Amino acid sequence: MRKLSVAVERFPIAGKFVISRGQKTEAAVVLAVIEDAGARGRGECTPYARYGETVASVLAQIESVRAAIEAGADREELQALLPAGAARNALDCALWDLAAKQSGRPAYALAGLPEPVTVTTAFTISVGTPDEMAAAAARASARPLLKIKLAGEGDPARIAAVRAAAPKAVLIVDANEAWTDSDLPGYLEACARAGVALVEQPLPAGRDAALGRIERIIPVCADESAHARRGLLDLRERYDAVNIKLDKTGGLTEMLATTAQAEAIGFGVFIGCMVATSLAMAPALLVAGRALFVDLDGPLLLARDRPDGLVYEGSLIRPAPPALWG
Repeated sequence: MRKLSVAVERFPIAGKFVISRGQKTEAAVVLAVIEDAGARGRGECTPYARYGETVASVLAQIESVRAAIEAGADREELQALLPAGAARNALDCALWDLAAKQSGRPAYALAGLPEPVTVTTAFTISVGTPDEMAAAAARASARPLLKIKLAGEGDPARIAAVRAAAPKAVLIVDANEAWTDSDLPGYLEACARAGVALVEQPLPAGRDAALGRIERIIPVCADESAHARRGLLDLRERYDAVNIKLDKTGGLTEMLATTAQAEAIGFGVFIGCMVATSLAMAPALLVAGRALFVDLDGPLLLARDRPDGLVYEGSLIRPAPPALWG
């Protein structure tokens, strides 16, 4: 008989992680473990306050479907039991891992996907003063891809400072909804002068119509505006790419479907993450090889990772070892 166990785990962040909405000092994650006939599958999620989630609310959602999971509910049934979000993600990824362990076949094969390949991840530079961000960018300047967190007022100076400190890196910037309609022309121009390759979620979700009325001189990526498949088509005139995350889609099952639909619509695909351990990154590596950009640096931002974690060689991520997931 199946058994579901759930735990809250906390991993300290190395240094600081700051975005437009505030600062984090630790990653609080929820671990779901499903055991069945000697096999054990694991999934990790990160409750996110921006989406109305807390550790307590995610635990409550998981408990609400415990009986169904322990009675044998599969991934398809889970999609109807819980909405897209962190709780479903932990359970869905645990079910994928369990199926891989029980069958002796890797998760990518079960999903009908090619074997995962080594990919390059972005490395995040937190919001700060231009001087602080330049110093952080200089320390990371050997990395090929940097993701620059922004905060609204003063962003052109931040962008210029980072570019001066890391002249060879590809830059993507993430405003986390901090810009206004009036900011767009000047801030996009500042990005263009710095050779920024992509701008992520400049305007607040639900108030981003201006993106469909301007000439986007740099590709713009939806994050908070896009969660799963529903509503993707409505964003086509406003965005050029979509940031797809396990915690937003509610697991690998929906991530695969959302990625396929985004590609069919014509969006570039960006595979992103929350700040979490290697266990939370591993399922996303199944689709990372087809992405325009990959941002799976969560473990690099932590003071410690899980045992048997992903192997990072600089900014390269090797496919997940079986002992970790899948």
